[in-house]
Amino acid sequence: MIKNIFRADSRGHFDYGWLKTYHSFSFSNYFDSSRVHFGALRVVNDDFIQAGTGFDTHPHENMEIITIILTGSIKHRDSTGTEEILTENEVQIMSAGRGVRHSEFNPSDEEDLTLFQIWILPEQKNIDPRYDQKKFNPADRKNKFHLLVSPKNSTDHLFINQQAFLSRADFDAGTEINYEPYNSLNGTFIMVISGNAVIDGEELNPRDSISVGRSNCIPIKADTDVELLIIEIPLN
Repeated sequence: MIKNIFRADSRGHFDYGWLKTYHSFSFSNYFDSSRVHFGALRVVNDDFIQAGTGFDTHPHENMEIITIILTGSIKHRDSTGTEEILTENEVQIMSAGRGVRHSEFNPSDEEDLTLFQIWILPEQKNIDPRYDQKKFNPADRKNKFHLLVSPKNSTDHLFINQQAFLSRADFDAGTEINYEPYNSLNGTFIMVISGNAVIDGEELNPRDSISVGRSNCIPIKADTDVELLIIEIPLN
């Protein structure tokens, strides 16, 4: 079993004024040959977007793009005709498929926006572009893993065109629990959103991450109240 640690201060970082962004994997002007992807996980960006600013219309293809809103709101518009506003605790997924153009904008004049944007390579290429979103109740992740995205159709979470599973969890200090992957052949990437935890024997602080290769069980101990993002991903 191979594991790697991604310390928060080792990520690629750019400050454009309106956008402050941290890249766990090579992206845009940041390149690290040892951090190009983790299996089908291609991008984990941690973004701060100033009020009244955002990304102009731009293209994507053959990528599963997941946006998790942490604070604030985002206005999404794409070439399929979809136009939506998402707020805190909402998640959106866009299958870019054979090609789509979209824009993302912070519609507030006052409140800044923070989010995670995650790119995952698709299982099937050149599908019709698809968009979906869902609001999740934070109480549902209290001291347990709450599934946000999976390859199984359900009204409880969002569908992804890949054998990947995304979850969030909020654990009280002192909690000891194991993450058991849905598929033991997958790898698992875990980011500490806030707080401190020991994950698979490694001390992790806010915005630190760990990637763990194929495993049946990943032990987690919350040193403080801790928020986690878990991305389980095919490695081939």
